[in-house]
Amino acid sequence: MQPSEVVTRRSVVPDAAPAIEIRGLSKSYGAVRALRGLDLTVSPGEIVAVLGPNGAGKSTANEMILGLAQPDAGSVSVFGMSPHEAVRRGAVGAMLQAGALLSDTSVKDLLALMHGLHARPLPLPEIVERADLASFLATKTDKLSGGQAQRLRYALAIMPDPELLILDEPTVAMDVEIRRAFWASMQDFTDGGRTVLFATHYLEEADAVADRIVVLAAGQVVADGTGAEIRSLVAGRTVAVAADSVDVEVVRTFPGVAEIETSGARLKIHATDSDQVLRQLLDRCPQVRDIEVTSAKLEDAFLSLTSTHQPDQEK
Repeated sequence: MQPSEVVTRRSVVPDAAPAIEIRGLSKSYGAVRALRGLDLTVSPGEIVAVLGPNGAGKSTANEMILGLAQPDAGSVSVFGMSPHEAVRRGAVGAMLQAGALLSDTSVKDLLALMHGLHARPLPLPEIVERADLASFLATKTDKLSGGQAQRLRYALAIMPDPELLILDEPTVAMDVEIRRAFWASMQDFTDGGRTVLFATHYLEEADAVADRIVVLAAGQVVADGTGAEIRSLVAGRTVAVAADSVDVEVVRTFPGVAEIETSGARLKIHATDSDQVLRQLLDRCPQVRDIEVTSAKLEDAFLSLTSTHQPDQEK
């Protein structure tokens, strides 16, 4: 990309404005309340993961940011502009999981068609390289595998050279190797200070890629912070031992034990005080073996934070 093109792109985005600013956003579909006074600010250059169970409001929030749906109450601005204006200026690119692809056309022809609709798109060779499309450019869109279709959607999302990328479950249907390549490409693309908001069910992706994680439940933010900060919301550690090396009923009496679960040949002891539990195990269960102590995982925090917030119905 030429320096002059960078200046032109930056000029459409106010320097001081948040990349996304959502205030009191509410949206209902009949009796279903998809969003309930949602507040969220994303700064330029942040990579933010949005986690939440089905029905949490992730897709609805994305639709509001893209101007595809109107809120019942509240406001959304993108770089200080309305969503429609931001999209019109090419400041936003979106990769939606359910986004339909034009049928009965080749990948190459679809890229050429869409490329002509943008004012200042990335060069087509760069798009093909970043999305790793070269091996199936001649393939018709209705013959693509799930992973190939996702890579094509990614190519269409970055085509306008956007300042903000909205990614909805971007690595669904990708195998492990392609998922790693996708995130490497995305991080390279955003190194210049672009902003990314992505929804995912792969918690390890959120932990590895995002600067910040926002957890939604029932249309509201229930946690917002780094992966470490989210994990810290779940107190205690887990002490795992060989299940046949201890008496479960004896372990239940130990001070500091919050919950016990059996997982195959392992007994998992969720402890509010793991040091005390370990001392009791070694003292009262002399045959205990294969001891492992782990901190709370992001999955533990996610389940704890969202279990008490149930949506009206899936949306």
